Amino acid sequence: MTGPLTGLVGFAHALRAAGVECGPERVRAFLAAVELVDVARRDAVYWAGRVALCGGPDDLPRYDAAFAAWFGGVEVNPARARGARTGRGAALGTGAVARSRGKRLAVAASDVEVLRRKDIAEMSAAERAHLRELLATLRPRPPMRRGLRKGPARRGDVDVRATVREMLATGEPARPRYRRRRVRARKVVLLLDVSGSMKPYADALLRFAHVVARRMPVEVFTLGTRLTRITRQLRHRDPERALAAAARAVPDHEGGTRLGETVKAFLDRWGQRGAARRAVVVVCSDGWERGDPALLGEQVARLRRLAHRVLWVNPHAGKDGYAPVQSGIAAALPHLDGLVAGHSLNALRHLLKEVSGA
Repeated sequence: MTGPLTGLVGFAHALRAAGVECGPERVRAFLAAVELVDVARRDAVYWAGRVALCGGPDDLPRYDAAFAAWFGGVEVNPARARGARTGRGAALGTGAVARSRGKRLAVAASDVEVLRRKDIAEMSAAERAHLRELLATLRPRPPMRRGLRKGPARRGDVDVRATVREMLATGEPARPRYRRRRVRARKVVLLLDVSGSMKPYADALLRFAHVVARRMPVEVFTLGTRLTRITRQLRHRDPERALAAAARAVPDHEGGTRLGETVKAFLDRWGQRGAARRAVVVVCSDGWERGDPALLGEQVARLRRLAHRVLWVNPHAGKDGYAPVQSGIAAALPHLDGLVAGHSLNALRHLLKEVSGA
């Protein structure tokens, strides 16, 4: 398989990774539909894929986000798509069309790669809208741990009871049954700083938290002048409704920062009772502290004793010349398992790898 077809099949694989159940039959239908339209027009390819690859309304947001990430976005005109020129020769037969499409896809891929590395604080309104679509395509994987209970397995310890039970049921010798400790998802806790100094990154971090909350067991809290739990609000399927609900629940959005007091409130009310025990805790903050830095250091040390791993995400850590000299981050740094960047889409993808590999 060569030429434009390779890119189309690759898009189908990316769409399947985004959660759309598009099997071989739908992919074949997609390729057949593309042969009947002008592939130089991305809106025609968009509608061909939407008709052939989507199985219901729930697939449409994932399809739109995956299409934007793969082809670099498209202004869709339904009337033009319906009136697309037909004919197999017009689809993939001419070299000029294939070369034109290849140039457009190369430019689109380059734009997406630049956007992935760009600082979120420096993005334009259009780039932020594209970033939201790319965030929706992230596929977080929870960190795993060995559970306390054992279950059936192909290898492991001999399950004497199950083996004897089968022998009694059949009246004949039976192969040994085995069991081993099951693997379970480890808890994840996100503590998001929503103070004024974090305003350029707050929306992207909340959308990132929404994607994580949809994929793994997680507790999400905001830090400012007070602590607010927004886990329930982020359970909404639609990201806009989820963020609107979270905004209504947070009373100190873009206010001051009292990290030591809010981390202490989290530990007293939630963490000590089980939310932070053996969990991966991620603190997203630039480290500016209006309260007592010593209190923050004490509470982060207390958090480290409870949690499996504590990561601090600082949007400025990925910039050249950065040094952790802010009062808050300097006090917390000795008790952290890692200080990672959080200023771009690539940095957030790296963060997901850090969390999954904990």
